[in-house]
Amino acid sequence: MRFSTIPKGFAVAGIAATMLNGCTGGGGRSQLPPASFVAKQEQPGEEYVIGPLDQLNIFVWRNPELSAKVQVRPDGRITTPLISDMPAVGKTPAMLADDMKIALSEYIKDPIVSVIVENFSGTFSQQVRIVGATEKPASIPYRANMTLLDAMIAVGGLSQYAAGNKARLVRYDRTTGKQVEYNIKLSSLLKNGDAKANVRLEPGDVIIIPESMF
Repeated sequence: MRFSTIPKGFAVAGIAATMLNGCTGGGGRSQLPPASFVAKQEQPGEEYVIGPLDQLNIFVWRNPELSAKVQVRPDGRITTPLISDMPAVGKTPAMLADDMKIALSEYIKDPIVSVIVENFSGTFSQQVRIVGATEKPASIPYRANMTLLDAMIAVGGLSQYAAGNKARLVRYDRTTGKQVEYNIKLSSLLKNGDAKANVRLEPGDVIIIPESMF
């Protein structure tokens, strides 16, 4: 019985090709389920968390002299009449209102405080960041039911040299505490109108768009 032999060079090349094929096709990244262009049912998002540079309207009922419009400082604190250096970043408006009530109760009886966010930036964990080959890379505040299409409209779409279908979305998985990468096809979405390429975004998502090599 005769056996044919395979040159070592071909064997090594075959093994390398097999390994390469196993690593390509998205680099092992997962795919996100498609989202409709318009949400079937609008639903509230997560509670808003105050971030640096947010504009807040602090209203103290029946005490206009204690009410104020303030901007959250870069260090995450605010100053209002009778209260200095109150931490604000990382709190919801309701949480900050409760803390203001406790602080003001030293000066007035049973204060009623409302906190309204007028102009917001949000924390990084509540922003969607788009970087790379886009018309204007930016961090945009996440809003409820936001999709990939909404984010790309906000930054003006792809640049001339973008490799849109090689873009990826990086998302922090709170259950595992790890970052997960997904393939997204921006060229299919924006240039071909492929509805299946539109996906739902989450607060903290990062969209990375590489440039084409050619």
